Amino acid sequence: MKKSPAELRQDFVRNVQLRHLRAFVAVAQERHLARAAERLALSQPAVSKTLSELEAVVGTRLVERSQAGRRGVQGLTPAGEQLLAHALRVLEALDASAQAVAPAAGGRIERLRIGALPSVAPALLPVALARLREGWPAVQILVKSAANAVLLDELRAGELDLVVGRMSDPRLMGGLSFELLHTEPLVFAVRAGHPLALKPAPVQAVLDYPLVVYGEGTAPRHNTESFLSARGLTLPPNALQTLDVAVARALVAVSDAVWITPLGAARSELADGRLVRLPIDTTGTEEPVGLLQRSEAEPSPLRAAMAGLLREAAKAQGALPARRGAPRAIG
Repeated sequence: MKKSPAELRQDFVRNVQLRHLRAFVAVAQERHLARAAERLALSQPAVSKTLSELEAVVGTRLVERSQAGRRGVQGLTPAGEQLLAHALRVLEALDASAQAVAPAAGGRIERLRIGALPSVAPALLPVALARLREGWPAVQILVKSAANAVLLDELRAGELDLVVGRMSDPRLMGGLSFELLHTEPLVFAVRAGHPLALKPAPVQAVLDYPLVVYGEGTAPRHNTESFLSARGLTLPPNALQTLDVAVARALVAVSDAVWITPLGAARSELADGRLVRLPIDTTGTEEPVGLLQRSEAEPSPLRAAMAGLLREAAKAQGALPARRGAPRAIG
C-alpha cells in the first residue's frame, strides 16, 4: 500500500540522522564526492553510501551524478535544493546550540563569510567592515570577491552567509532574498590628463583607445555592450577583460586605457582626482545592487549587524559631485 504524505514525513523524522545531513550538505557544497569525503574525513564509498541512505529515506533522488564519472556531482534535483535549505538550518541551529553551551575558550570561533562583486566591494565593504570590527572584535571574517553567479551558488549552498551583489535569473533565485541597497551607472574612467579628458569628444572616440571591461556573463559587461550597441557601436575584440578592479585601476592610471565600470568600483579614485570620469551620458545603465541572503537561514545577530552596516554604507554613497570645470556630458 502506498504511504500517505504524513506517513512519509514520519518515516523521514524517525530515520534521518545528522550524519546524513552533514554528508548531503558537504556533497552539495563541494559538488564532488571525493572532495566531500576528504572534508568529512571519510572514505568516498562511505559518503556515497550515506547519500544513498538519505535518498532512500526521502524517497527520491537528491543529487544528479555527473555523466563523466561517479565522483562528480552535476547539481541538485529540485527536491535536493529544497532539502539543502532545511539541512543548513538544522546544522546552523546545532552549531549555535554548541556555541551557547560552550562559549568559553576552546569553543567555536564566530565566523562571518561575505561575498561581494568586485565592482561593488571597494565602495561598500571597507567602512562597513571597519565598523563591524569595532563591535565584534573577536569574529573571524572571510570576504570573497567573485562573479555574481558564483557568489549566489555559494550563498545558496551555505558557503557564504550574505552577498552584496545583483539580482539573477528568477530561476536561480530560489531560496534567496534580495534587498535593494542602491543603483549605480556605468562610467568611463581615465587617468588625469588623458586626451579624452581635456575636451568633449563623441562616444565613438573612446574606441580609438585601449579599453578595460568586465568579463563575459557579468552585468557590467552586458550593460557596456548594450550601451555601445544602442549607439551603433560594438566592443572591440581586443578589449582587456578583467574582474580585478585593482588591476584595472592600476592599468588605467599608467596608460591611455579607458575603463568602463560601475561607478562604485572607481568612486574613491574619481573623488580624489586620481581618475577622471569622461563626460559621457550613461543614463539607462543603472544597475541595482543589493543584499542577498538565504531566505531560510537561521537568524544571526552578527549577520544582522553586518546587513545594517551595509545599508548605512549604501545610504552614505551619494552621487559623485561633478568636478569644477568639467565639460558638459555628451551621449
